[in-house]
Amino acid sequence: MTRQTPLKKAFQEKSAPGSFLIVFSLAGALLLAFVLLPLASTLFGTPLGNLWQALGDAETRTSLWLTFYAAAWATALAFFTGVPLAYLLARYHFWGKAWVQGIVNLPIVIPHTAAGIALLMVFGRQSFLGGLLGRVGIRFVDQLPGIVVGMLFVSLPFLVNAAQDAFARVDPEMEQAAAVEGASAWQIFFYVTLPLAWRGILTGVLMMWGRGISEFGAVVILAYHPKIIPVLVYERFAGFGLDAAQPVAVLLILASLVVFVLIQVLMRLGANINST
Repeated sequence: MTRQTPLKKAFQEKSAPGSFLIVFSLAGALLLAFVLLPLASTLFGTPLGNLWQALGDAETRTSLWLTFYAAAWATALAFFTGVPLAYLLARYHFWGKAWVQGIVNLPIVIPHTAAGIALLMVFGRQSFLGGLLGRVGIRFVDQLPGIVVGMLFVSLPFLVNAAQDAFARVDPEMEQAAAVEGASAWQIFFYVTLPLAWRGILTGVLMMWGRGISEFGAVVILAYHPKIIPVLVYERFAGFGLDAAQPVAVLLILASLVVFVLIQVLMRLGANINST
């Protein structure tokens, strides 16, 4: 039987349900309702027939595939560049580290329409880099690469930050033990660090992919065509009203919910492993 200390007993008595917990619980419930009510209204307020009709629409299916495909490309690019950066941020102390971390998080605070304009200044037809890449057949305005860079810019913090946290949770002594045994830095990373951090990195991958498929502002400036699902939702709403946009919006919400469930499962698995 667990023995209670006087301090713990006093804390439990003070934290018993009362006006404090009631007020805080009500405040939290209001915020949760604010999140859940619009989603539930959209999901359950859309007739199933309309949803099947949207899935049968060729333009909707093409936009869905394009959205998932472009987000996958953006996530892959961030994986091969952001994971190494995340490891450096988690394991090393260097001059300007705080600034590097701040730059990684800049896309979170920059309005996404402004981000789209900034990307257009770099990758547009009249820019130096855009013109240079255009000569070898890589064009961004109203092309798939434009969608990819728009998604990449706004969603990369999710992958880098999650990977950094995952690497930080790996015990450095395990890496040091491998080094003592003669393993190289590459061997330590691929055979020790990465296998121990993969759940956190995969969580970041899913978060970035999920954020990418929901992006609108940056993409619509740089590549309105071909249309991804968020742009299609906006176009249907602006041109034909709520009834036309609602089924397509439901498909996007469902895809986001799948990503959310996968992230929750991974986080629970990681918590269970850490507790054993």
